[in-house]
Amino acid sequence: MKKGLIFDMDGTLWDSSENVAASWNEKLKALGYTDISITKSDIMSVMGLTMDKIADIIFKGFSREKRMELLEECCENENHYLREHGGILYSDLENTFIRLKEEYSLYIVSNCQKGYIEAFLEHYGFGKYFDDIECYGNNLKSKGDNIALIAKRNSLDKAFYIGDIQGDYDATMQAGLDFIHAAYGFGSIAQTVPELPEFRQLPELLKTL
Repeated sequence: MKKGLIFDMDGTLWDSSENVAASWNEKLKALGYTDISITKSDIMSVMGLTMDKIADIIFKGFSREKRMELLEECCENENHYLREHGGILYSDLENTFIRLKEEYSLYIVSNCQKGYIEAFLEHYGFGKYFDDIECYGNNLKSKGDNIALIAKRNSLDKAFYIGDIQGDYDATMQAGLDFIHAAYGFGSIAQTVPELPEFRQLPELLKTL
């Protein structure tokens, strides 16, 4: 039986919000938008949404065309910035990956732009732990569709999705997989689900499921 763990990114593996905000402000200033300032709270409030929805919220004062143009510029700079600076990792991430790999294949599915997951993997050298990744920016598919796609593409017989917000749970149910809540992350889940208090406790939690 091939078993897999599919991870969300923001609020599950790391918190990049401060550096994402810094990268967006850097690009906006370079483009001449000195009157716009993006805060960490602004970024945290939209994490988990697809990129088009983020543009609608963050750049709501602009036309649809301009929103997407600014989003593309900011996301490109964001990828470069995170590849260099990284973010804040959750507890004992790499050692936990090593332990999990003994029994599970590891994957990432996010609603992020193309290149974001790669920036995370490249900055920390984590690429060797993951067998496949997928994101909204690659194919414009919903998170539920991409979770199902990863499971099918990798012939998983049993898989859990680990995420931190209600949208992650809803997407997992759409994909027909089991869900684990990263309770240390950005959100809560209305349903009763397995709760993960700290990332490093995941191997022990899985033994009970």
